[in-house]
Parts: sequence; C-alpha cells; structure tokens
Amino acid sequence: MDYEKLSLPNYNIPEDIQNAVAITTLDRLYNWGRRSSVWPLMFGLACCAIEMIAAQTARYDMARFGMEVMRPTPRQADMMLVSGTVTKKMLPSIIRLYNQMPEPKYVVAMGACASSGGPFKEGYNVVAGIDKFLPVDVYIPGCPPTPQALIAGLIKLQEKIDKQSIKHVTWYNKEKKDGNYVPMPILGPDLIDVRRNAEIRDIAAAKEGG
Repeated sequence: MDYEKLSLPNYNIPEDIQNAVAITTLDRLYNWGRRSSVWPLMFGLACCAIEMIAAQTARYDMARFGMEVMRPTPRQADMMLVSGTVTKKMLPSIIRLYNQMPEPKYVVAMGACASSGGPFKEGYNVVAGIDKFLPVDVYIPGCPPTPQALIAGLIKLQEKIDKQSIKHVTWYNKEKKDGNYVPMPILGPDLIDVRRNAEIRDIAAAKEGG
C-alpha cells in the first residue's frame, strides 16, 4: 500500500479534483501527518553524528521526509537519534532527555555502538546497546552508517508509523502515567538499572546464602 498519498488507493478520484478531494481514514490521516513531520532531537555522541550531519545537507536532503527540523530541545522533538557510543556517564543524561520528549516518540539506534556497543562492547565504561535502557524502534547497522543507510532506516520508521492505529497506541490510554517512562539509572562504581533491583537483590541473597 502506498502511504505517501493521503487518499486510499482503492478509490478512483478524477484527476481534475484530486487536489481538492481526498477519501481516507482517520488512522491514515493521523499517520500521514506524523510520518511527514518527524523532528529529530539535535545531539550527537560520536563519529556517527558526522554522518547524521551529512545526511542533512543538500546532497541527501532529509527535508523530503519532513525530518530536517532538528530541535535543540526534547520538548519539541519526536525522534531520538542515538548516533554514537553510549558511555555509562552519558546514559543518565540521554534517559533524562528521552523522558522529557512528548508522546509519540521514537528511538533510532544509529550504528554498531548505539545498537550493541560496537568495537567498545567490552569496555568498562560503555553501554552495550542503548536498547538495554530505551525501547528502540529501528536499528541502523554500520560503523558508521552512511547517510544513505540512515535515510533507509528513517524510511523504515515511517513504515512503522504507517501501521499504527489510534485505537491501540499507548499514549492515548486512560492512565495518567507515561507508559514509556524510564527510571533514571544510578551511576556509582557501575551503572545500576533500578528496574532490576529485585533481580540484583535476589542474586546477592543467593550468593550470601551459598
């Protein structure tokens, strides 16, 4: 199905009124507006950020997808593009930015470092993939990925947005709390995910008992 056009493909609208009349659904109208105006949060972490910057130039022209408006504040951003190595010292700041982004929001892991830790996976100070803490929607492979690969990943994100429905999205639930809220990790001798407190407590108790 072609989601680039607003009208449903199974309706034949005469050419002379196609610019004035559209036959569509509420979900398609809603997703068509969102897929064409995904604003990324403006920050970069490592060498992948250089490729992200290159993708914004006239040669690649991300404005074709409505993604050229990189916002300097998370309050106005729709997508977090994690472009580079995520260190344990940097992670709390990234999660704080993510929690400040309004729904709907998406996370794209750009490159091997953001996806799995990359060549620094065994480093004592590197998080082996941002998906250990944030829900990732699209992974873009490469070290670093080219601007073409980034654009291909963003097209995949648009395809995911096209399949969403107002009836089932989490940000319209009746509960007041944010379903995608991520608690801040504790940065001490090592990085502690507070969501695993019970698991860590059980492991420690088993070791003491053994």
